[in-house]
Amino acid sequence: MKRLIIAIDGPAGAGKSTVAKLTAQKLNYNYIDTGAMYRAVAWQTLQQGVEPSNQAIAELAQNLDLKLDYRNGKTNITVAGQDITEAIRTPEVSRLVPKIAQVAEVREVMLKLQQDMAGLGGVVMDGRDIGTHVLPQADIKIFLTASIAERAKRRWQELVAKGYTIQLSELEAEIAYRDKEDCERELAPLLAAPDAIHIDTTELSIEATVKKIIDLCKEKLTGV
Repeated sequence: MKRLIIAIDGPAGAGKSTVAKLTAQKLNYNYIDTGAMYRAVAWQTLQQGVEPSNQAIAELAQNLDLKLDYRNGKTNITVAGQDITEAIRTPEVSRLVPKIAQVAEVREVMLKLQQDMAGLGGVVMDGRDIGTHVLPQADIKIFLTASIAERAKRRWQELVAKGYTIQLSELEAEIAYRDKEDCERELAPLLAAPDAIHIDTTELSIEATVKKIIDLCKEKLTGV
């Protein structure tokens, strides 16, 4: 049976990663977290104290020894053999990611890696330009969204659970800013593909969202 290529796009906090992981598990597909790849570049930029100029970031990305290993429902991210899976989820990294994602040379490096990973199919990939730019040939294209208030609440709960102290209002402002940056950037902006199926997760559970996507995959495979 054909192994599909599934692209899931959407703004920060819409539930892309969680939904993509569970979808991959249920289909026994590989999951590729493209956001984690950009976060790895941001993390390395902070670690090395690199001046965040486009040229410096581009050189860092081109020489980054980055590996994603998806096993048993979890993606482990390493740079030069060091596990940074949790380290890339800090507020400091999150604030730098929009800057990193706007550097053309960085996106070129990530694009090739992502397309190589997609390979022969059986892949669920999430990000902001997967269906429009990275995998325009994807069999299933999903655009997940949710209100800013709901997305900020989810992120706040995640950070509090990890021991961070941050104001919900601050997260709402950050997410609104991130949306603006992602949508207005010249290179591969956040945009739903014309043939993408929109799913609003504001009042939809993770399980219900995953079921919708699985059902779409079944329809694609059976032609029903």
